[in-house]
Parts: sequence; structure tokens; C-alpha cells
Amino acid sequence: MSPLNNPFSPGAGTQPPELAGRDDLRQALSIAMERTRRRLSAKCAVMTGLRGVGKTVLLDRVRLDAEDAGIQTLRVEAPEDRSLPAILLPELRQALLRMSRIEQAKSLAERALRALAGFAKGMKLKYDDIEVGLDLEPEAGLADNGDLEQDLQMLMEAVGQAAVKAETAAVMFIDEVQYIKEKELAALITTLHRMAQRQLPVLMIGAGLPQIPGQMGRAKSYAERLFDFPVIGPLSQEAAYQAIARPVESQGMKIEDGALALIYQQTHGYAYFLQEWGKHSWDAAKQSPIRVADVAMAAITAVAALDDSFFRVRFDRLTPLEKRYLRAMAELGPGPHRSGDVAEVIHRDVTSLGPVRNKLVAKGMIWSPSHGDTAFTVPLFDEFMKRVMPRDDWRD
Repeated sequence: MSPLNNPFSPGAGTQPPELAGRDDLRQALSIAMERTRRRLSAKCAVMTGLRGVGKTVLLDRVRLDAEDAGIQTLRVEAPEDRSLPAILLPELRQALLRMSRIEQAKSLAERALRALAGFAKGMKLKYDDIEVGLDLEPEAGLADNGDLEQDLQMLMEAVGQAAVKAETAAVMFIDEVQYIKEKELAALITTLHRMAQRQLPVLMIGAGLPQIPGQMGRAKSYAERLFDFPVIGPLSQEAAYQAIARPVESQGMKIEDGALALIYQQTHGYAYFLQEWGKHSWDAAKQSPIRVADVAMAAITAVAALDDSFFRVRFDRLTPLEKRYLRAMAELGPGPHRSGDVAEVIHRDVTSLGPVRNKLVAKGMIWSPSHGDTAFTVPLFDEFMKRVMPRDDWRD
């Protein structure tokens, strides 16, 4: 069938043609944001899950829901090499400039912009990656002490007060939360706790890998009471069928039930993989309906596409010893696996592999579902490791 009409376009964080199976969570988060705007109690939320389950897509869709409802949003991604203040400040500035155009909020929004200027000035002594345009001169003593935990609270209080006057809420959408450094994460959690105590309309909705609840608990012990941690997993069979069938039908085409069943079997219901299989199945089909044989042919090109992009980009960041560690995990299967079992496969002492394991956790490649266990953060990565390192020389 014509690639010009192919409804599937898989990509990092790309909105799918049909966001299936997530309506309940979208509604729950919309309610939390509206309660926050009304200065009623609501928990912050961080969506957790493996790579490829659609966390970023869902985060962005919820942000669009918020903007449609008139809520001020900030959207950032926490990279491994930048500080939390550096990524937050430009977005905060834009949100405050928007609020300053609302007549009844203008004076408080401008005060928050002065707080932002003071915060930036104070933080530049500690973080040399801060670059933000300043619209007003700092106000002495307002968020300019140089202490992240204190100053971030003062800054966000000023933001929250402006939001009250603007009859809105300020919601921070933060992706890849696991990359926020522990001290900065602790300051953020403390700030959000303060906003809840003051009943100011400031909320955070985040997304990241499964280790986030543990990281946040270590940063601040009360994080589990302040946050909900909805787990984003593979789609149910029904939702997965919808994610494929509805876009196909929107183009006036059809797909056989057997073809849908094979796609679900091969993708395990992971959202990103569904988009890849949908795209390649459409391209493989000569005419409607898409059949089982088309999906079987598409699987070859879909796996090759994943190997060249989704999997390869992560593999290329690894050191030789890190690759060996992951290959040993793959030899044992999808996981999770005991650290001692992984060490035994490559004939190394488990203690000596501790630093390697820690680096893989820091890179977001593996996580620990329970003490002593290790699992991949990327679905089907065990199968990729066997394809990319098929020989036995990795054991030496």
C-alpha cells in the first residue's frame, strides 16, 4: 500500500495516530491539575516504566490537555550533563512572561521574574551551565541566597502566587527524572512539599525509568507520600489492537484479526514496537487487508530498524566491559537476574563487577527490581544483544 498514506511514524516521543489504553490515567492527571488550580490537595505524579512503553508520548499528551484547559506548563527533559536550575529557568521565564500579560497577575508575575533573576544570579556561582535572559533586575533577598533548597522554594512561591492571581496553575512536566542529581532532586521534592503546605497551585508531572521511586525515596523519605508513581507498562491486547487497527481504518483500509494477533505476539504490546510493526506491515502489504504474511515479512524490516536505531543508539554508548555484562545478562534470558549469576557467566567475581553495574544503572540501561536483582530497562534488549554479539568471544 502507498507509503504516502502510511499512518504510522515511529520516533522518539512522536505522538502516535491512536493513543490507546491511557484514558484513565489522562483523566486522573487532569483531575489532579484542576484540583491544583482550585488550590485543593493533589499529589504530584511521576510515570515510571521501561523504555518504549510510551511515557514521553503520554507526558506530552497530558501537557497538551493542561494547555487546552488554560493551565501554564513548563516542559523540560533532564539530561545527564546539565543541572536542574539550568533546564528549569528558561521555561519558568516563559511561563511568567505569559502570566505577566494577564492584568490582575501582572505585578506578582513581575515579582516572580525578579525572583527568577535573583535565583539565576545566586545559582551561577554553583552551576556554570545557567543561561537565561533576565527581564527585570533582581530584588535583594528574594531567592538569591545561593542555597538551592531555600532559593527554589522562594522562587516557586513567587510563581505560585502569580498563578493564583492569574487563576491558573503552574505545572512542571519533567521527562527522564532519573537523571536529576540527588541533591537537586531533594531540593525539588522539598519545594513541591512546601507548595502543597502553602496550597499554592504548583504541581509536577514527570516520567522516567522504574528506579525513580527508590531514587526519590533516598532523596527525601516523604516523597512516597507526596507523589503517585503510576506504572506505564505494555498495552493490553485490546488496546494494542486499537493502536494498530484504528489508524489503518482511518485510511480506509483493513487489517485481519490474525495479523493483529501476530503483531501483538511479536511486540509484546510495547507501544513503540507497535508503531514500528504497524509502519512496516503497512509498507509490506500490497493491498488491503493487511494479512498475516505481510506482518511476517514486516517483522524482518521492523527488527532491522530497531537494531539500527532504538537499540543501537544505546549499545554504542557502552564500554567493552559494559557490553560484556549486558551480553551475559542476555545469555540468561530477559531477566531479572541475580548479580552473582551474571558474574558467573563471564567468570568474574561479583564484587569486581559492582562498578560496571553501577555505571549501567547510571546510564539508564539496567535497574534493580529488588535487592540483588538486575533487569534491562529496554524491552527485548536481550534478543538484540544476542544478535549484535553472536560469537562466544565476549566471555573471555
